[in-house]
Amino acid sequence: MSDLSSKSFATRAVHAGERTPPADYRPVSTPIWPSVGYLYESMDDLDAVFAGERPGYVYSRYSGPTVAAFQQAVASLEAAPAAQAYASGMAALHAALLAGGARQGASIVAALDLYGATYSLLTGLLSTLGVQTHLVDVGDLAAVEAAVQETKPQLVLVETISNPLLKVADVPRLAEIAHRSEALLLVDNTFASPYLYNPLSAGADYVIHSATKYLAGHGDVLAGVVVTSEENQRRLFELNKLIGASLGPFEAWLALRGLKTLPLRMRRQCQNAAQVAAWLHSQPRIARVNYPGLPDHPQHALAASLFAGGGFGGMLSFEIAEAGKAEVYRFMEALQLCLPATTLGDIYTLVLHPATSSHRSLSPAERQRAGITDNLVRLSAGIEAVEDILADLEQALDQV
Repeated sequence: MSDLSSKSFATRAVHAGERTPPADYRPVSTPIWPSVGYLYESMDDLDAVFAGERPGYVYSRYSGPTVAAFQQAVASLEAAPAAQAYASGMAALHAALLAGGARQGASIVAALDLYGATYSLLTGLLSTLGVQTHLVDVGDLAAVEAAVQETKPQLVLVETISNPLLKVADVPRLAEIAHRSEALLLVDNTFASPYLYNPLSAGADYVIHSATKYLAGHGDVLAGVVVTSEENQRRLFELNKLIGASLGPFEAWLALRGLKTLPLRMRRQCQNAAQVAAWLHSQPRIARVNYPGLPDHPQHALAASLFAGGGFGGMLSFEIAEAGKAEVYRFMEALQLCLPATTLGDIYTLVLHPATSSHRSLSPAERQRAGITDNLVRLSAGIEAVEDILADLEQALDQV
């Protein structure tokens, strides 16, 4: 910027302190770059950035340095070539579906027990656009293969660990099934996080995260991200320029900061969840516990193989014996440490009633088909002392 000393007070108020020249030092921590636009020494340079002929940034709807830093970090943890960030997990999922080929006349084979909003996106919005979804139990690989061969889908969509029934997807086998029919495999890896598993390395084509959850980890930012190949990322990038579901720089900075403690948090959350699941499993007031780390979980051996000793996740769900909605509400209202909040993956221990929250949009018949009962409670283990979590659960169960 030229010398401002001769300019008016109003002009100096606007421009003073801005656009300082680059220095020979670098900050230790990634800064927040909130600028919407970016300047170059010549218009030829700006033109080259727009054309993709040189790296750089032109407009924050496309990307910016803070968002790019978050994308690079997630791609590294997922052992992936590239990542594209979004303003929410659902925006990331929607973009991955569109980039993968969800359009009029396309078909999708999807897991029966998906997150409720994902289920509604597939059977509601995408259905109105001419996309057909075929739901199947992904634990039954023969049923998946039959559905894929019959419907010839463009996409197969699963969750590494399903929400809220904690079923585990055999990603390597599902990738083989999908690719034999020239379909792409999309994996929502939110529950597992890259700490436990990297689906892209096992054959998945797109891996989606609600970064709001374990990646950011502190319940204070809404974000999503898709990790994939460089070619697919370019497709996502061009698509997002039109959709505009862009992650903001402040949210990217918060998510990047949270990401740094993912291994520390996730290790503790896996340990706490395992102890909570084992304790609940021993309680006569609990009819059923869904947790891949329990030896009686139908896919315990598969989970142990996929997650290679890292743990079995921080999520679990359980059914309170002979309880209806009123008794579940009484249990949740009696909790003093565990928080009844509609999210997961935080440092806090959180509980949720899927039938009236995460899967509320499903009809009673759809919930019954998926196995989501009125007495089901989902628990996201936090990083508190596990004895305090157990004591809180016990005193709340005493009041049911």
